[in-house]
Amino acid sequence: MKFGPIPTAEASGAILAHSTRLPGRVIKKGRVLSGDDIAAIAEAGIEEITAARLEPGDVTENEAAAAITEALAGSGVRMGRAFTGRCNLIADAHGVLILERQDLDRLNLVSESVTVATLAPFDVVSEGQLVATIKIIPFAIASAILDEAVAAAGPGAGADRPMISVAPFTPRQTGLILTRLPGMKESILDNTAKTASQRIEALGSRISQVIRCDHQEGAVAEAIKAVIDGGCEMVFIFGASAVVDRQDVLPAAVEAAGGRVDHFGMPVDPGNLLFIGSASDRPVVGMPGCARSPKLNGFDWVLWRLLAGIEVTPRDIMAMGSGGLLKEISERGQLRQAQEDGGKAAAREPRIGALILAAGSSRRMGAENKLLADVGGKPMVSHVAGALAGANVVSITVVTGHQAEAVKSALGELAADYVHNPDYAEGLSTSLRAGVASLADDIDGVVICLGDMPLVSSSDIDNLIAAFDPLEGRGICVPVSGRKRGNPVLWAKSYLTEIAGLGGDVGARHLLEQHADQVYEVPVSGDGVLTDIDTPERLAELRSRK
Repeated sequence: MKFGPIPTAEASGAILAHSTRLPGRVIKKGRVLSGDDIAAIAEAGIEEITAARLEPGDVTENEAAAAITEALAGSGVRMGRAFTGRCNLIADAHGVLILERQDLDRLNLVSESVTVATLAPFDVVSEGQLVATIKIIPFAIASAILDEAVAAAGPGAGADRPMISVAPFTPRQTGLILTRLPGMKESILDNTAKTASQRIEALGSRISQVIRCDHQEGAVAEAIKAVIDGGCEMVFIFGASAVVDRQDVLPAAVEAAGGRVDHFGMPVDPGNLLFIGSASDRPVVGMPGCARSPKLNGFDWVLWRLLAGIEVTPRDIMAMGSGGLLKEISERGQLRQAQEDGGKAAAREPRIGALILAAGSSRRMGAENKLLADVGGKPMVSHVAGALAGANVVSITVVTGHQAEAVKSALGELAADYVHNPDYAEGLSTSLRAGVASLADDIDGVVICLGDMPLVSSSDIDNLIAAFDPLEGRGICVPVSGRKRGNPVLWAKSYLTEIAGLGGDVGARHLLEQHADQVYEVPVSGDGVLTDIDTPERLAELRSRK
């Protein structure tokens, strides 16, 4: 193809490179100029135009685009009409886009003149949705380039199908098994079943059988058999406790039911702790904890393929790492806000604030303010403050009340914000309310600390922060020493409204029961998280061992 300026009088049959405005009309770029076009251009006083002339062996942009698109099109997609060098592929059904990225790369590497853009492999698409667009950059390409592109667009090495297709979702009967531990509320299982049902129904299938059982290998194995005997085509298992090993309860139950576990773990976050296997030739999936939330996670990537009839192999899962960082560590609304702001939210470390409750009057201690009592040569309250100062928190807020100035003085040059609670005598809830109201909007969670726990360490607090991940079901992190829960507790921002709504002389402990599905116990060494000083005897005992 020759391209460049041409005298208008010699341009008949050439392809106009740029739209040209004439009195009363516009001749669009890409038009093959006729004799009448040339006459009109000349009459407008334009003596020279920029145009392209085809040479022997050249193929026009529309012919080339159509030929490549036809070679690409597999089942479940249809071709649009080629126009201005562009031809589209459109989904014929609601399903999953099937495409091998390396095959697409091979095609796009043929020539700069041939470009193919697609949705991501294994994306969910709707009927009528554009899934790929093929664009020829110049007005024509050499037939040799077209031949190479068509060959590259055909089935890849070892493949027996065209490069781009859509596997439609087909209605399937599925079974859901939910396990429970002692003390777990049924409402947690209700919400889990509801979310799973919504997920599956959105893809045209349904949960036809739900079994709730104890989180024990034998009980789960029997449930798997019952679901399969009931005619379910695939089995989804949601455990009361996360799977941490192939020998854990849920994988072991699959094998006890006569099945096998093919793969445990996936390079998708959230979703790392998923496992897949089969029983009686039916797919079995151990769902990760993040699937309690409707937010996109690794389970969705597996579910889409299964409901579209696409086999999921261990290799498939192990290849999901590119693009597998799905999580939004902070509150869910921030992603939407970032989009509204024109930016793109990125995963980041959570911003955790700290709250020290130091307002009480220490009635059980008698006349002495325990927070000011000497422990190891320092005021008691300064110990937890020092632990926070050495931890990975972005801010420290101290709520004062009784002897407020003395408490502030005891904390010396601690970098902290101070909030006074004039209603401290009405109970702990008033300090929680005052503290929560003062927290910055950009935090993702807060560690609520008691001022009378001098043995809490920076590492205790950092362990809580390291475990914190609301999307993985760890929105409330509680330290555990031995088998006992202690303090401080790390709460996701989403719970602060409830905490601020508490009344009387109670803390937020009962909220742990209400949100048990988000509570995560973090083992810590020592008993610092269990040691609070509320009587003279306990203070004396503490001093004796320090």
